[in-house]
Amino acid sequence: MHDATADIVAPREANRPRYYRRFDGIDRLMHGFLMVSFLGLALSGLPLIVADHGWAKTLAQMLGGFQSTMIIHRVCAVVLIIVFVGHIVRVALRAYRSRDLKGMLWGPNSMVPQPQDAYDMWANLKWFVGKGPQPKFDRFTYWEKFDYWAVFWGMLIIGGSGLMLWFPTFFSLFLPGWVLNIATLVHGEEALLAVGFIFTIHFFNGHLRPEKFPMDTVIFTGVVSEHEMKEERSIEYARLAGKGKLTVLEANPPSQSMKLVGYVIGGAVVIVGLITVVLIIYSFV
Repeated sequence: MHDATADIVAPREANRPRYYRRFDGIDRLMHGFLMVSFLGLALSGLPLIVADHGWAKTLAQMLGGFQSTMIIHRVCAVVLIIVFVGHIVRVALRAYRSRDLKGMLWGPNSMVPQPQDAYDMWANLKWFVGKGPQPKFDRFTYWEKFDYWAVFWGMLIIGGSGLMLWFPTFFSLFLPGWVLNIATLVHGEEALLAVGFIFTIHFFNGHLRPEKFPMDTVIFTGVVSEHEMKEERSIEYARLAGKGKLTVLEANPPSQSMKLVGYVIGGAVVIVGLITVVLIIYSFV
């Protein structure tokens, strides 16, 4: 879906760097709700999993007590489910309007893992240890696809088991009781795995690696500089330039206020996330 604000581009000064739109307004809004709801689920869910630890009781008290913590957890779950369903509907509408289902399932604009991703991962591992050149990437890297599909896995496993625990009477009408016991175990363990992954691997790839440190603000501003696009997604840049499509994506540079919002909000989330990981490790060591 196209962001209408992207159509209004101010005349570019001769020496001003070019910027290109990577995410539209809906992408950024949905990621914002995803980010806030996931953080809320993590902060409200952990005290319920390790309720016998002192820090968990303190955190629950800061959230208004264990009863309020449960309410916050469920509200955040509803928000996350709405975002997930909204994304599915949006993808379906995009496929219908574009009449290009093949392009959405395969090719440079697809989030479906492809053989090229396996090659890129292997090439990147060799580059890490100094055994080869750094690979060139297209629109989506293999780690971005992994992050994307991890959400689907999480919604099916964590979301499904969470709904069973929220509405046990309904699910017990057609499921045996032992399934609810498994759901309790799966919900907690998979949630810890998801929190650990997002607050370490995802944060590193998105913000903490040398090329992005201390913060990648693209999900807040929606645009990337021409230099950044050439350096990190050179295949995409060359492909779009060859087809004459870069002009369509050209956008205004991000405002200082928007970049500041990205640094403040993104930085706060990264700090809280890393503290959460430390608390998880402390609880199980």
